[in-house]
Amino acid sequence: MQFILGSGSPRRLELLAQIGVTPDAIRAPDIDETPHKAELPRPYCARMAREKVAAVPADADDIVLCADTTVALGRRILGKPEDEAEAEAFLRLMSGRRHKVVTAVAVKRGDKLWQRDVQSSVRMKSLSEPEIRRYLATGDWRGKAGGYGIQGPAGALIPWISGSFTAIVGLPLAEAANLLQAAGYPFDGRTP
Repeated sequence: MQFILGSGSPRRLELLAQIGVTPDAIRAPDIDETPHKAELPRPYCARMAREKVAAVPADADDIVLCADTTVALGRRILGKPEDEAEAEAFLRLMSGRRHKVVTAVAVKRGDKLWQRDVQSSVRMKSLSEPEIRRYLATGDWRGKAGGYGIQGPAGALIPWISGSFTAIVGLPLAEAANLLQAAGYPFDGRTP
């Protein structure tokens, strides 16, 4: 049995390390992440996690974990910005408002699938022009849903959250640990 992390996210790797989980392999799936027409953020995020875990090659006894994090402003999905202009547009949309961060986790072992999603609320402060410019200049928006990562420089822009901090970062640890345990991950060091 191998544990495979189906993600290229260094944040997910760091979060797993916090609970003593080290993948035997990392295989980031390559899937189309385009939302379907009129698809809502939470079902979209759950579908992405399922499609990612299905796309990771693994032996029947391997445990594979994939996750997807989606930032939602109302019914609108704010994905990973294509460029700085889109990151700026996302910041302006979220400035002074609450938004949702949904992270879905999917774990597979053989033909069995376990899945959970966690929704958290985040409030971004009203951003001034200098704050927007400073944040964009960090480049921290690259590759992050909604154009920010709470664990980096954008943490200074987020005065309030309700929900799971680790889910906002990219992997809800309590839920991920429960799913791994259900799949037979040997937290005690013994092989199942």
